Amino acid sequence: MAEFTLPKNSVLIEGKTFKASEGATNIRRFEVYRWDPESGENPRIDAFELDMDSCGPMVLDAILKIKNEIDSSLTFRRSCREGVCGSCAMTINGKNSLACTKAIDSYTGTIKIYPLPHLQVVKDLVADLTHFYAQYASIKPWIETQTPAPADSERLQSKEDREKLDGLYDCVLCACCSTSCPSYWWNSERYLGPAILLQAYRWLVDSRDENTGERLDELEDPFKLYRCHTIMNCTDTCPKGLNPAKAIAETKKLLVQRKLG
Repeated sequence: MAEFTLPKNSVLIEGKTFKASEGATNIRRFEVYRWDPESGENPRIDAFELDMDSCGPMVLDAILKIKNEIDSSLTFRRSCREGVCGSCAMTINGKNSLACTKAIDSYTGTIKIYPLPHLQVVKDLVADLTHFYAQYASIKPWIETQTPAPADSERLQSKEDREKLDGLYDCVLCACCSTSCPSYWWNSERYLGPAILLQAYRWLVDSRDENTGERLDELEDPFKLYRCHTIMNCTDTCPKGLNPAKAIAETKKLLVQRKLG
C-alpha cells in the first residue's frame, strides 16, 4: 500500500486556546486555522470560546468578534455581509460557504473554520485567488459583438432571452464550487473549474453576444471543459443555490449540436 507523508512544515500543530470570559453561560467553541508565512512556524489550530450572548448570529460575526476582542492578528476577507460580494468564502465544518450567510445555530458542537481548500494560503483564512481570477479573465466575461450598436437604444433582449441568464449572472465568484471540485484540485492549471465554466455559459446564452462560435472554439478542449466528471460537489456547496454542473452539461450540449449541424 502506498504511503504519503506531508512536508514537516505543513503538518498542523495545536495552537492557543482562549477561554470565554468568566460568568459566560452561553458558550460556543470555534477552532480556526492560523498560519503566518513570516513566522516560519507550522500552521496551527487556535480554539476560541465565545459568549454567544454578546455575539451576532452569523459565523462571520463570530470571526469579527475574535478579531475585535481577542486576537487582532486574525486575517480574513469580508465586505458586504449580505452574501453578495463572495469575499468571506471559507470552509466551515468541512463545507465551503460564505461565513456571512451561515448561522451559528445551524451547526452543533464545535465550529471548525479553515481557508478554501486546494489554494495557496496567503495568511490564516485568506486564500490566493490570483489564478482563479486569471481563468475568469480568459473567458472574456463581457459582451462581444460584430454589428454596430443601435444608434438610439441599448442592445435589447426579449423577456424570454433575459430569463435564460437567471441562475448564471447570480454567481458572486466566491470560488466555493471550484475549490470543492476534485477535478479542479488535480487539474487546476488547465481545467477552468465550475465557477468559470458557469460564467462562460452565461455569455454563450446571452442573446446580445455575437461571438458564440469563438467562445465555443476556446472551450472545445480536453482539459478546459471536459475534466468535469459530474461529481456535483459544485452544485452541492454553492452558497447561492446555483447549478454549475448543469451549465457545464449545457455547454457540452452546445458543442455536440454544433458538430451535428
